[in-house]
Amino acid sequence: MGRLSDQAGELANRLGDRAEAVCRHYLSKGHREGRYWLVGDAHNTPGRSLYVRLSGSEDGRGAAGKWTDAATGEHGDLLDIIALARGHSQLRDTLDEARSFLSLPNPEPCTDGPRHAREPQAPTGSPQAAKRLFAASGPVRGSVVQAYLRGRAITALRVDDPLRFHPRCYYTPSRKDLAGTRRVWPAMIAAVTDLDGAITGVHRTWLDPDASTKAPVVTPRRAMGFLLGHGVRFGRPDAVMAAGEGIETILSLRQVMPAMPMIAALSSPHLGAVLFPPALRRLYVGRDDDPAGDAALARLTERASGAGIEVVPLSPMLGDFNEDLRLVGAERMAAALGGQLIPEDAGRFLAMPG
Repeated sequence: MGRLSDQAGELANRLGDRAEAVCRHYLSKGHREGRYWLVGDAHNTPGRSLYVRLSGSEDGRGAAGKWTDAATGEHGDLLDIIALARGHSQLRDTLDEARSFLSLPNPEPCTDGPRHAREPQAPTGSPQAAKRLFAASGPVRGSVVQAYLRGRAITALRVDDPLRFHPRCYYTPSRKDLAGTRRVWPAMIAAVTDLDGAITGVHRTWLDPDASTKAPVVTPRRAMGFLLGHGVRFGRPDAVMAAGEGIETILSLRQVMPAMPMIAALSSPHLGAVLFPPALRRLYVGRDDDPAGDAALARLTERASGAGIEVVPLSPMLGDFNEDLRLVGAERMAAALGGQLIPEDAGRFLAMPG
């Protein structure tokens, strides 16, 4: 297999087959309860917030090795756990570590010869399943997705954005959801892609069609596929770009900086691990003002400095950039950002409303 994302999908599945052994090794301060491994967080802190599924559900909708941190909403697979536990910033390092744990040889180089191995069936939650879900979704225009984003003052959508609408996206209720929670909702589907533009996963935001807000479920946002290092990309990578955690955060920034390429990494740990395009020289980071956001910015800055990339943090006036856009307005938001951008970038990217 030549593509790293293909290798990641197969290794994530193999790790899922040995989920409890992986947890005992990398999350040793946790313990098993029923079909789950419980621990404080992905950094092996004692506690019960993060839970890893140790076996697949009988209906096939819950894959072994998938985890969720109930305190932060972060989620992923066992490759993410290994990357966070070992502090990896490169996907290749995580794949090498996973092969070592599984006692697998390094993959042979690609050749032009015939392939004799049969392609494995794509399991639930895999990059292949993510590609199918994205392909089965339709345009955002005229949908509840467009109404939801408009309600958050996000109106500058483009036909080539990595966003789609699915009218009936399945939701698996968590243990904290109320009994009888509805299992099918419309959803905003966002493509997670690697540096080459290949889909490695999707992010789902379930929506209430009657209120044009997030669906009334415990975890209205979830991702599937391989996320580490990748993200939801708006615009083509260039020498200057912006990164942030949430899709709404990035879309809010794009309302006043429409020409700047941007990426939503989907969580603070994934923001700290986002991969750098080869041409990148300056990275603006739309940070969240909390300890997790501080940690992501510190890790990103440390990695970038070794690659000769300048990191410039951007801070909102209120709680986050979408609050700025909705409550303060685009004009004042643009003025506040103008004081944080490098002057040449302010002139190039900032669009002053009015």
